[in-house]
Amino acid sequence: MENLIFIITLAIAAPVGMVIGYFGRKQMAARETDSAEAKAEGILNEAKAKSKEYVLQAKDKSIKIIDAAKAEETERRTEINHLQKRLEDREARFDQKLLELENKQQQLRDKAGQIEQIKQEIQRIKQEQIDKLEKVADLSKEDGRKILLNNLEGEMKDALVQRIKKLEGESQKELEEKARTLLSTVIQRYAASHVAETTTTTVTLPNDEMKGRIIGREGRNIKAIEQLTGVEIIVDDTPETIVISGFSPIRRHLAKRALDKLIADGRIHPSRIEDAITEAKKELSSDIKKAGEDAAYEVGVAGLDPKLIQILGRLKYRTSYGQNVLLHSIEVAQISSLLAEELGANVPVAKKGGLLHDIGKAVDHEIQGGHTEIGRDIMKKFGLPDEVAYIAVAHHEDSPKTLEGIIVKVADAISGARPGARKDSYEQYIQRLDELEQLTNSFEGIEKSYAIQAGREIRVFVKPEQIDDLKAHKLAREIADKIQSELKYPGEIKVNLIRETRVIEYAR
Repeated sequence: MENLIFIITLAIAAPVGMVIGYFGRKQMAARETDSAEAKAEGILNEAKAKSKEYVLQAKDKSIKIIDAAKAEETERRTEINHLQKRLEDREARFDQKLLELENKQQQLRDKAGQIEQIKQEIQRIKQEQIDKLEKVADLSKEDGRKILLNNLEGEMKDALVQRIKKLEGESQKELEEKARTLLSTVIQRYAASHVAETTTTTVTLPNDEMKGRIIGREGRNIKAIEQLTGVEIIVDDTPETIVISGFSPIRRHLAKRALDKLIADGRIHPSRIEDAITEAKKELSSDIKKAGEDAAYEVGVAGLDPKLIQILGRLKYRTSYGQNVLLHSIEVAQISSLLAEELGANVPVAKKGGLLHDIGKAVDHEIQGGHTEIGRDIMKKFGLPDEVAYIAVAHHEDSPKTLEGIIVKVADAISGARPGARKDSYEQYIQRLDELEQLTNSFEGIEKSYAIQAGREIRVFVKPEQIDDLKAHKLAREIADKIQSELKYPGEIKVNLIRETRVIEYAR
């Protein structure tokens, strides 16, 4: 503080000294000039008085500054002391809490030790009780547990079985309800018309005179049509109508197309009949291809090989228990697609597999084996994926391996189970006629054979260069004997064996 006062005094005295020096120089000048001495003395006295005044003012200011500094210092010391006291109080409380925590930890450790001792004591008492029980009962703990569990199992077995059956019944009922809801939804979304196939086709005539022209002189025209198409032409009293009878839809449609052409042309004789049937065969082949293309388009399946389309179209003229197989295949494809959507399965695989699941039936009369294996081989031959080809077999398996196979199997059952969709008696009838033709064709030298008259007659055409007249009689007897021994049929079957020699030459 004394140093501060000295500095302030020095700062004030410096200008005062300068003033004194200034007036001193004037005094010297005044000495030199006698006339100015009095004036200089007055000025010097005035300067001294002002200097003292400045010094006093400087001292007052310095004292004020010193007092302010002391007051500020006292205030800061008071704050520091207050903060120090607070810190000391906090430290004391912290130490107290730390001691309390240490005491609690020690108490917890002591209690944990006591609990452990109690547990050990309880375990010892429990073991002693078990030992006493085993000694009294003469039975070990494990043996007792086994006896108890066996008794409990015996008591609860019936209850458990009943409970399990109840749960299974409830689950089965719930699943059946869901399945019915799903299937009913699918069936409602897809409703296709179905027509049971018959064994006859009606041809409308422009007039009754046409009947005589179709029969021909001594029946040669009608015989030629029946021989070339393998059907039976029934001409009765029904006005302006004749009936084509035959179990094969292809043969009936072939005969109808040929008759339509002959009736439209007006020229009916054996040579023209052959030409008309040849033209009808070409048109029928084109119609089969178109039927396959239409079926694929209706279902929405693209990219099939044209030859596979041709085979698919042949199903139009194939029936299964009286149900048209092509219509059945379209229906199965549509139902399979809807089911696959509902179940989250592969819709394209289910749809394509449903359309082609019975493709083997188109050629099963030409290739040996079941239609399922034939269908799978056909689809593999045309490069379809294995999961699609498998469906041909899966729809006849008890437990198909894929979800799509299960879907097509269900769709196949839905389509076949519709009221009026199938007729078992018709299928048995067709099967009997087919077996009759196959048995007849198993003999050597036979060119072709047709079952007509609802299976009451088998018309056999032999190769004249291999079978002479004598062998023809013998062959007819052998065919009749084999039919009689191997087939079951009502009434009797007429074996009509025909040996015809035809020589064709051209005049040029």
